[in-house]
Amino acid sequence: MTKILVIGATGNVGRHVVSSLAEDGFEVRALVRDPGRASLPEGVEAVQGDLAAPASLGAALCGVDGVYLMWPGIPVEPRVVELIAQHAKRVVYLSADVADLADGEPATIFHQEIERLIRKSGLSWTFVRAIDFATNTLGWADQVRQGAVRGPYGQARRSLIHERDIADVAVHALTSDGHDQAKYVITGPESIPHAELARIIGEEIGREVRWEDLSPEAAREELTAAWGNAAFVEARLRAWESFTHEPERVTDTVERLLGRPARTFRAWAREHADDFR
Repeated sequence: MTKILVIGATGNVGRHVVSSLAEDGFEVRALVRDPGRASLPEGVEAVQGDLAAPASLGAALCGVDGVYLMWPGIPVEPRVVELIAQHAKRVVYLSADVADLADGEPATIFHQEIERLIRKSGLSWTFVRAIDFATNTLGWADQVRQGAVRGPYGQARRSLIHERDIADVAVHALTSDGHDQAKYVITGPESIPHAELARIIGEEIGREVRWEDLSPEAAREELTAAWGNAAFVEARLRAWESFTHEPERVTDTVERLLGRPARTFRAWAREHADDFR
């Protein structure tokens, strides 16, 4: 596979997919909304397009062999998958830890809809099902600067994954054999309580950061106001509560595929220390 289109090329994961592919000598095309503003490695071709407007994708897809696809949470456009299948041979989709859907079964999250469309497309496909990203803790940055992070379920043990590990798995699946119809659940190397995650961030930026437990009721109100999706908030609260009894699972998928352990949360916090200062 020589020419690869990266959809989501400037995102937390996609930018690492782009740089890794370019460094490995692949011909890389990046789908962006504004090529003039996109910061991309030398030699990477920027092509304008928008997943919300499938008709805009023709130029980006022309001549590509493989596609890295992330979906940004906008309404699902089945035509996008149809167009990818018309041009490319292979797609690697950045999904979440979701259950497979049977035909006709209603989806509870857009990732399930996209996966079902891809499975029916005729493409060779791989699903990279990533557990929650370490980058989501950047949402704590303002509180970290004040020395305390307020949230529910401080003892919920999480297996957050470094965005570069996600990218490395995606690149591996795009550029090597043996990954057709694989569904890879990838996690960090250990489960760490929310409160400990905050403490580690503090250690890496050189200041004390404590966790202040917020009641589920107060958290429900704050998160619903912030996220605007009551059903998603409820699902998150249920999951976090469950992780106080049974830690979020840890897989060895990163190590099995890449021949090295997944990066630790501490390593992630060290790399992102300036984002919290």
